[in-house]
Amino acid sequence: MPTARRRALRLPLAPLLLILIVALLVSITASLAFGAERIPVSEVWDTIQGRIVGRSLAGPNDTIVWNLRLPRALLAVTVGAGLALSGTAMQTLVRNPLADPYLLGVSAGASAGAAAVLTVGAFSGFGTAALQVGALLGALTAAFIVYAVARVQGGLTPIRLVLSGVVLSAGFAALASFLVFVSDQPRAAEQVMFWMLGSVARAQFATLLVPAAATVIALALMLAVHGWLDALMAGDDAANSLGVPVGAVRTGLFILQGVLVGLLVATAGGIGFIGLIIPHAARLLVGGTHRRMLPVAAVVGGLFLLWVDVLSRVIAAPQEMPMGVVTGMIGAPVFLLLLGRRRYSFGGER
Repeated sequence: MPTARRRALRLPLAPLLLILIVALLVSITASLAFGAERIPVSEVWDTIQGRIVGRSLAGPNDTIVWNLRLPRALLAVTVGAGLALSGTAMQTLVRNPLADPYLLGVSAGASAGAAAVLTVGAFSGFGTAALQVGALLGALTAAFIVYAVARVQGGLTPIRLVLSGVVLSAGFAALASFLVFVSDQPRAAEQVMFWMLGSVARAQFATLLVPAAATVIALALMLAVHGWLDALMAGDDAANSLGVPVGAVRTGLFILQGVLVGLLVATAGGIGFIGLIIPHAARLLVGGTHRRMLPVAAVVGGLFLLWVDVLSRVIAAPQEMPMGVVTGMIGAPVFLLLLGRRRYSFGGER
């Protein structure tokens, strides 16, 4: 397909972003009406307006909307946006379209940390935050080991990162399975499995600040160096010829995505699919340059995971389905349909 034709297929960035942001705001409000207890949208809106102006409406619906559903909706948006950005960073870091935020063993490390909390009571001194602390420490430990191994082997090259991450993921997954196997907790396997598939059910306003701030900072930093990221996608030789400090950029990108994914996984568990597919969907919409795709990926990721959370609450109500199950069931066929309808390239290859 001629270059002009491929560019014509790309959507204008500003109008698309505006539409997506409006859709996100409307979706957040609408999502608060769904759950085991259905609440009229008009009452949801009255509750939000009342809280904003300092007038609380007495009643159970006010508590459900403001204290339970709004924090989890905002956390779903935050985690979806953060995983989409992390997936973009990882695919750029290793120049592999199959890369996702968990490639470096971060999710497996977090799972091992969470399993240690749920099975043997590790980090119990942190009280109700023990699960998040254990998962975060496990995630950061995995990222540090991958970084150290790659540096000792000669540098953060894509092949070293991929191989180290895959091997470490298997090791941490085995450790988590071992902890579950030797545990005397009757529901240990069920609890660990549900956490590994992801959920925002424990969301509170207090838990939103850190992951939200990390996501915003990650987006700002990646946009600030979008030109370097574009050059890195073209290969080390091309980036070096353009004056890009490849080693520093790759190290910074590794640290950024490792910390971001660690925080997100510690907060919401290992929600799959988002970081793998949403960056590709953004490229389909606006092209492969990071200046255009990063904000689109963040908003689309947040919008997608918001409605995944809604479906996870209503599909098997009053029980809640893990979000990772819903993301795979819906996202995979939708993305395959999109990919089959349009020409697509990654790193210059179709």
